[in-house]
Amino acid sequence: MTPWMLLPVALLLAGCSPTFDWREVRPADSGAVAMFPCRPASHAREVLLAGSRVRLTLHACSAGDATWALAFADLDDPARVAAALTELRDAAAANLSAAPGVVLALRVEGATPSAAMQRVAFEGRLPDGKAVVEQVALYAKGLRVYQATALGARLPPEALDMFFGGLKTP
Repeated sequence: MTPWMLLPVALLLAGCSPTFDWREVRPADSGAVAMFPCRPASHAREVLLAGSRVRLTLHACSAGDATWALAFADLDDPARVAAALTELRDAAAANLSAAPGVVLALRVEGATPSAAMQRVAFEGRLPDGKAVVEQVALYAKGLRVYQATALGARLPPEALDMFFGGLKTP
C-alpha cells in the first residue's frame, strides 16, 4: 500500500465541523493562500513522488460533511513537476477506485503555467464501500507542487467555487 492510498483516510480523520466558517489560510512554509471552510490541522510525512523522496505537508479539515485539504511538496528537479502532478491525479483516482475523472476549469493566481495543471472531478468509493465524490486541483509554482482536495458524499457547488476559487500562490 503506497502512502497516497492513505490520503482519503487521512482526510476523513482530519476533524469535523457542521457548518462552513470560511477563512483565508496561509499554511506555514506553503507559499500558498487558500480559503478553508474550517480550521485545518497540519500533518506531514515522507513520500515517494516522481521518483524522489519528498516531504508532503497536508493541511486538512472537515466541514459540511466533506473534507477539505491542501497538500504540497517541494521537488528537486523541474523536469519532475509535470510527472508529480500526474501522479497526484492518478493516486486520487486510484484511492477511490474511480474511473478517469471529468476535467474542469482551473485558474490559480501565481501558479506556474503547465499542461499538467488541472482540476478533476471523480466519483468513487472509500475502502469501506461508501460512495463519495472528489474534486482535486493540481498545480505548481516553480518546484513546489500542490494538490487541493474536496471529498464527501456531496459537495455543494458554491462551497467548491469558494474553495478552488480561493487558491493562490502569491
